[in-house]
Amino acid sequence: MSEYIDVPILVAGSGPAGLATALALSGDGRRVLLAGPPPSVQDRRTTALMRPALAFLDQLGLGDQVRAVAAPLSVMRIVDMTGRLIRSPAVTFRAAEIGEEFFGLNIPNADLNGALAEAVRRRENIAWHECMVGEWMPHADHVEVHLADGTIVRARLAVAADGRDSPGRTAAGISIRHRRLPQSALVFNFAHGRHHGFTSTEFHTEHGPCTQVPLPGGFRSSLVWVTRPAHADELATLDDEALSLRLEERQQSFLGKVTVEPGRQVFPLSSALPSRFAARRIALVGEAAHVFPPITAQGLNLSLRDVKELTDITHAHPDDPGAPAVLQRYDARRRPDILARSNAVNLVNASLISSALPAQFARSAGLGLLGRAPGLRGFFMREGMHPGSGFAALVPAFARRT
Repeated sequence: MSEYIDVPILVAGSGPAGLATALALSGDGRRVLLAGPPPSVQDRRTTALMRPALAFLDQLGLGDQVRAVAAPLSVMRIVDMTGRLIRSPAVTFRAAEIGEEFFGLNIPNADLNGALAEAVRRRENIAWHECMVGEWMPHADHVEVHLADGTIVRARLAVAADGRDSPGRTAAGISIRHRRLPQSALVFNFAHGRHHGFTSTEFHTEHGPCTQVPLPGGFRSSLVWVTRPAHADELATLDDEALSLRLEERQQSFLGKVTVEPGRQVFPLSSALPSRFAARRIALVGEAAHVFPPITAQGLNLSLRDVKELTDITHAHPDDPGAPAVLQRYDARRRPDILARSNAVNLVNASLISSALPAQFARSAGLGLLGRAPGLRGFFMREGMHPGSGFAALVPAFARRT
C-alpha cells in the first residue's frame, strides 16, 4: 500500500545543488522532502567555488568542513596554445590586485558531496527518500509526485534539481534550447614536481581549454582537459605513464615531472538554456536551469546563487512558497544572471574553437586589453566572483570624481 506524505517543499535531485537546496529551504524550520540516491563518492572532479558561494556554505554550517579539504585559488592564468594565426597574450589575474587573499577554493566533489549529504542527514526536518521521482503531476495549488519506492508526495513547491535532462522541467512544460558541442572533457588528478603556487592555469587549445586547478598540499592538481570527443577517448585509454607524458607535453612541463593518478572520467559537453526558470509550482535550479562548458569556474557557483535566490524569495512567502507570484519573481530575479553567465561562457568557448579570423582577432584583442588595463582586469575579476561587484567597485571612484 502506498504511503502518502504532505510537505510544504519537495526537492528532486541529490547532487550538490539538490542537497544545498534541501538544507537552505529547511533552514526556517519548514519540512522538506528530498528525493534522490546518495551522491557518488567516486567522483574525481573538483569544483572551484568563489567567495560568495563559500559565504553561502558558511550560512549552511559547512564552511570550516570544506575549507579543511580545499586549496585556495590565489592566481588564475590564461595561456594561448592554439597555434592559430592570431594568438592572444598570456593574462594573469591575481586576487591580491583586488584586495583579496584568494578568489575561491578548489574542493574535491566527493568531499563536497559528502559534507552536504552528512548535513542533510543531520537535519531533522528533512526527510530523505533515497530514490528517484517516477512521475510528476503538477496541479493549480500543489504538485504531486510518485517516488520509485512507492511513496506519493504532495507539495506546495517542488524544486527540480534533477540535472540537465530534468524530468521536473519537462513536467513544468518548460521548453529548452539544447545544443551538443563537438567537445568532451577528460577529468583526472595528477601529481607534479613543482609547487603549483595556488595558481590555476588554463591552456587554450584549438579544441578547448586544458585547465589545471590546484589541490591541497602544493604538489597535486586536478585537470579538466576539453578536447575533441575522439581525442578525449584516446587519452582516456592510455596507460598512466603515457598519459603523464602527454599532459607534461601539453603543459610544456611548467609543473615539472607529471604523474597521473588512477581514475579518469570523460564527459560529453553540451549547452542548454530553458525558456523559463519556474512554472506550474516547479522551480529549476542547477543544471536543470543552465548547462554550459566547464570554463571560468561558473557552474556550481551559478547553481548556488539559484538556491540562495529561491531561499530568500520563498522565506518571504512561508504560507505558499510555490504560488505563481513567487515563482514569477524567482524567474525574473534569476534571468539576468543566468543569461549573462551562460552567454558569456558559450561565447568564450565559441571564440576558442572557431577558426574564423574575426573571432581570433576579437579574442586576442579582448585578452590583450585585460592584460594591459589593471582597472578593467579588476572589474572582470570582481564580476567573475560575484555579479554586480565590479560595477559596485566603480561607483565610489565615480562619485569621488564628481
